[in-house]
Amino acid sequence: MTVPARPPLLFLDVDGPLIPFGAAAGELPGGRYPTYESPAAPELEAVHPLLARIDPALGPRLLALPCELVWATTWEYDANLLITPLLGLPELPVVCWPDLSDEQIPLGLHWKTRTLLGWSAGRPFVWVDDEITATDRAWVAARHPARALLHRVDPRHGLTDRDFAVLEAWLRRGGTGYGTAGGRTGGGEFGDRSRCGGDAEGSTPGAVP
Repeated sequence: MTVPARPPLLFLDVDGPLIPFGAAAGELPGGRYPTYESPAAPELEAVHPLLARIDPALGPRLLALPCELVWATTWEYDANLLITPLLGLPELPVVCWPDLSDEQIPLGLHWKTRTLLGWSAGRPFVWVDDEITATDRAWVAARHPARALLHRVDPRHGLTDRDFAVLEAWLRRGGTGYGTAGGRTGGGEFGDRSRCGGDAEGSTPGAVP
């Protein structure tokens, strides 16, 4: 019996890719970031005023990508509570971050990188973030058995047409086959950890050294 191939994962950050920040006034039309209205916006803006910068049109574009979306953000489960309503997304899996000391993070490596590699469990993945560096790309390339795209988004502008073109081309070019790591078949042990509580704190099953 042939098991259908699972699609690549897409690990999605919030601050930077979805909530742009850091542009000078002269870089923005009218000198400020555009804001967007949605039925949920007034209530959510009271929680975080920058949520109004999230463009609802990004939701359908993300859903159209041939991948499995996963929140990979310090918002953790709050991303499902506060951001999915603005984008029209379903509730997504959430990566829960362990408490890591500086000594546990290799020099120059982003603090998310090891956890995401363990979470992927050998599946192809895309990581969309505004803090990715060449060190992260080299580290993943040396340890991951399948394809991976670490795509850095300019936080001043967030996800743009150009970013989506890169993501779409990579996802459609490579198919959905993937290798395995340590006998796992991709993220399953993390599937019920979306609320980032309990034993998720302080431990990372499958983390790659």
